[in-house]
Amino acid sequence: MDLLIAKLKKIEKQNYLAYQQIKGSYDFSDFDFHIDHVQSDPYAAASRVRAFRQWAPSGLEWLKDQSPAYQIAARDYIARQFAAFAKQENNISISLTGQTVMDSTAVIFTDEGIELRFRVNLPAEGRSILAKKAINMLTFHLPKYIRKATLERELNLQELKQHCEVVEDQVALREQLAANNLIAFVANGSILPRIAGNCDLPMKDAIPFISPESLEVTLHRPNQGYIKGMGINKGVTLIVGGGFHGKSTLLNALERSIYDHIPGDGREGIVTDVDCCKIKAEDGRSIHNLNLSNYINHLPFGKQTTDFSSQDASGSTSQAAWLQESIEAGASAIMIDEDTSATNFMIRDERMQALVSKGDEPITPFVDRVGQLRDELDISTIIVMGGSGDYLDVADTVIQMHDYQALDVTEKAQQVIAMHPTERQNESEKALELIPPRHVDCAHLQQLLIDGKFKVSGKGANSLRFGKESIDLQALEQLESNAELNAIGWLLFQLAQQPGWSTHPPKALAALLEGDWSATMPNSGDLAKPRLVDTLATLNRLRAAKMRQPR
Repeated sequence: MDLLIAKLKKIEKQNYLAYQQIKGSYDFSDFDFHIDHVQSDPYAAASRVRAFRQWAPSGLEWLKDQSPAYQIAARDYIARQFAAFAKQENNISISLTGQTVMDSTAVIFTDEGIELRFRVNLPAEGRSILAKKAINMLTFHLPKYIRKATLERELNLQELKQHCEVVEDQVALREQLAANNLIAFVANGSILPRIAGNCDLPMKDAIPFISPESLEVTLHRPNQGYIKGMGINKGVTLIVGGGFHGKSTLLNALERSIYDHIPGDGREGIVTDVDCCKIKAEDGRSIHNLNLSNYINHLPFGKQTTDFSSQDASGSTSQAAWLQESIEAGASAIMIDEDTSATNFMIRDERMQALVSKGDEPITPFVDRVGQLRDELDISTIIVMGGSGDYLDVADTVIQMHDYQALDVTEKAQQVIAMHPTERQNESEKALELIPPRHVDCAHLQQLLIDGKFKVSGKGANSLRFGKESIDLQALEQLESNAELNAIGWLLFQLAQQPGWSTHPPKALAALLEGDWSATMPNSGDLAKPRLVDTLATLNRLRAAKMRQPR
């Protein structure tokens, strides 16, 4: 610490670049302090720092013996406590993941101790260093925050254990889905609605969710015991109902529950298989050498769709592409809301079939493929549907939302089918073709990085800078945080280091996500483990990417 103080005193009032001299490691007696990256000017991204404290003085060594899920939750809790302790100091920040708990690098457990990774804005007046203020922040206030966040007696131990047990229980619930033939589970008493579209906090006075008796299942949690709720079986599930009755609210809760939630969120008892993918129409996106023949074929003028590319895809084409890309990435289920879908991708009714013959329509509507996804590829589907009864013919389960409560109307749907049989013709002309993943030109990815001076960084949760390119990810509604985007960027960075063409990008990226996934990435606290499906979805939206069909 004394060395850091001495260095700072020497650069008082000097140009901001003199702060580069403090980069390095410092002994603070009971913890080590590392300044890994110093910002180049007051307006640049904040400096990256780490604090490492051995287990012995912390009293938290018992966390090493807990389950991986418990440890991830404990790291999340410590990061949140550090943020709470440091909230009075605007120049100190640590990466958090909102209402969710993710495998983040903001706090790391090693065999030796606890490491906190965060950012510090080094103070200045204009571009002149304010060393006295920096000394006060870095050697007086900051050590207090570090010690409090890593000392058992300074933490609310009961709250810590509850935080970890709630997360551990969610992981256990999700692990029981497959054995119970489920794709998702919604516990009784869950709070589904959020305060607003831009606020993920639970709505006050919202109606708690109660499962229909016919769909109720019981699962077990290691800490809180048995829990009852609605099980959503594998297969084709329709969520129907009138407007404003909660259809999309239920789907939104399911799509967000690929993640674990913090205590008090209202969704702690909702779990969805981690490989569930929500797709929608995405006008104007790029598509690279994708085989779309399962959904779109015999285009005008004989144009083929077995190797389709576009820099300006239509709504239906983009949704078909996203579906095929999700299958390529290993999705276990597809989620769709008709409100954000391309109508001609979803359905062609009998009157339109009579008016425009199949020979003049390149699109095979999703209603004619959804049953094949289930039967031939074992991919489930959850669809919010309010406008087309033709999906009733292929549905295994039909859930009606009424006044934000779920009703099982599967039998009633069967009666409706019998009373009002459809006369539309199934337009799937062949079985679904299982298409192998495309190859990716890694050398070209590397060149994009070189041309962009190797810059990799997420911007919010909607955009990723990758070298000289900016990837628009607004459509990926299941992405949770900027930390995920940063990690995706560095995964693609590692993919770019592979020689030549990657002949199986899903396998290559999955290998990078195994085990100690962050060990090959920068010592940054701004990373959170992403899903493989989201990583590949990002790669697919890199407009400058080069891909090819397998040879």
